[in-house]
Amino acid sequence: MSDYDTDILSWSERQTALLRRIGAGEKVNDQVDWENVAEEIEALGRSERSALENPVATIIEHLAKLEASPAIDPRIGWQETIVRTRANVAKLIQRGRKLRDALDQIVADEHATALQLVARLLALHGETPLVPLDPIHFTQDQVLSDWFPDGLGPT
Repeated sequence: MSDYDTDILSWSERQTALLRRIGAGEKVNDQVDWENVAEEIEALGRSERSALENPVATIIEHLAKLEASPAIDPRIGWQETIVRTRANVAKLIQRGRKLRDALDQIVADEHATALQLVARLLALHGETPLVPLDPIHFTQDQVLSDWFPDGLGPT
């Protein structure tokens, strides 16, 4: 059993040191746990994408609530969440071009789930949507810019 299975921190420190030694020209390739290194790098990429999917879904959810919910009181909270979450997304996409390139697909992928969630949440509150949820669609620009439905939101 390797450290990978019992002590991931020790394993990662050892693998990092080995990779740096390889980078410096040492011949320690046979000591690297290549299979698990590759798996961890792949997981890191999935994690970065997931870190972007969750806030994008939150923005879509709250934009849809602003469009469809008849409720008045929570609107400012939804707007605040959108503003705060957009700032977090902006920080995330500064970390890499690939994340920026994935945004259109992430926005498209998160729509259906976010709208299903809004439908369930409105139903929990006994609310009938003001507009049908199915045709609601937000573009990447609407999700990430200062845009709000019907000119709502901060100026």
